[in-house]
Amino acid sequence: MDSDLTALTARQLAAAIADGTCSAREAAQAFLDRIDAVDRNGPTLNAMLEINPAAMEIARRRDESSARGDDRAPLHGVPIVLKANIDTGDAMATSAGSLALENHRAVRDAPLVARLRAAGAILLGKTNLSEWANFRSTGSISGWSSLGGQTRNPYGLDRSPSGSSSGSAVAVAARLAPLSVGTETDGSIVSPAGACGVVGIKPTVGAIDREGIVPIAASTDTAGPFANSVADAALLLDALGGPSSTHATRSGLKGLRIGVLRHGAKSHAGVAAALGEAVDALSDAGAAIVDRLYIDVPDATYDAEYQLLLHEFKDGLNRYLACHDTGFGDLASVIAYNEAHAETVMPLFGQEHFEAAQACEGLDCPAYKAALAGSVHVMREAINHMFRTHDLRALIAATNGPAWKVGESERRRISSSSIAALSGYPHIAVPWTMVDELPVAVSFIGLPRSETDLVGIAMAFEEARGVFPPPAFVSGA
Repeated sequence: MDSDLTALTARQLAAAIADGTCSAREAAQAFLDRIDAVDRNGPTLNAMLEINPAAMEIARRRDESSARGDDRAPLHGVPIVLKANIDTGDAMATSAGSLALENHRAVRDAPLVARLRAAGAILLGKTNLSEWANFRSTGSISGWSSLGGQTRNPYGLDRSPSGSSSGSAVAVAARLAPLSVGTETDGSIVSPAGACGVVGIKPTVGAIDREGIVPIAASTDTAGPFANSVADAALLLDALGGPSSTHATRSGLKGLRIGVLRHGAKSHAGVAAALGEAVDALSDAGAAIVDRLYIDVPDATYDAEYQLLLHEFKDGLNRYLACHDTGFGDLASVIAYNEAHAETVMPLFGQEHFEAAQACEGLDCPAYKAALAGSVHVMREAINHMFRTHDLRALIAATNGPAWKVGESERRRISSSSIAALSGYPHIAVPWTMVDELPVAVSFIGLPRSETDLVGIAMAFEEARGVFPPPAFVSGA
């Protein structure tokens, strides 16, 4: 077999390996060759931080298992890449993109990684990310890390891939792997999915085990899948331990009540029009549209969210560092390292978030309790009220606007991520159309553990959309 294997969906690839059309080793080699041609050379996307030196050995063992006639797991022989803030008990580093953790190698797999191995996946490598998952600085640049440099958007090489799971989204968009795993605190799965034209699922917080992931905030952190189709993303979600959605079907949308949040799209005429077309497609497919809704929460909710993240980041990172042999005992020691190595670690932006988090007093202080009540609790109450009042099955909103140029301000960008992020509710981003020759996606948001419903809706929506344009690796002007 040749590199055409990289054009297959994950399900198609698993079937090809199962019926002997190709071997796991041929599949792994095809994607390694693709990484060399597209990520290391050619457009030079810089999505991959490192390749797993054991990848071909894992593939060989998968082929031996096939030859013995062993029972096949759902992802038998399918290559997968992981965001570099997820522990693997092997030769690959868990760096969070930082030079500070360049040599940090975990002694055991994160539980989600153990599940992927048990599902038969080949861990092909780790992906670049916005350093420390975009929580080091107020001036952070999406897709940039001191260890990996700048990841590039395959639709426009001068455009942001968005963050923080930049490399994971780009890897799937550019067919460096059929599946990838990212993490989200607020937007870090759905935003790069939208910017890079792939499907991203942020599951209900707590549905996937979060042990062994460099943390930001326990209230909102979760891992989740990227794929080129909703069905593939659901397959990976199930393997990760999320709510089983692999049996969701395109059963049609007739009578399903879907609420529309148009407010976020209003700042860009092209995105507003695209969202309108998406709503029309849902209506044509039989959905009952409840239009022009608005999540009514005080502006102070988002200020409280920031305080929540600061407090939980300090607590969570200190706990992670205490359990791992990284050479750092706590956040304060990482701050000191960054200051001592500012020329290489902080050439483009500082560590204002780190410093603000270090000043926090802990999770028992009144400021944290007020932040939790004023953010998570307020958003959940608002969403629950909306779903009850209008008898909704899901919400739809614009996920993103056209990707901005790398280095431009990332403030005030179109985003619907905070709704599901703060509440901890599930969120699926599905590519919809091209605006200004760049991908724009729509978001489906549901109540806790409603992933199966959301996947079914997203599959029907995806079918109505048809084939999405692949990236053209367009150079900037």
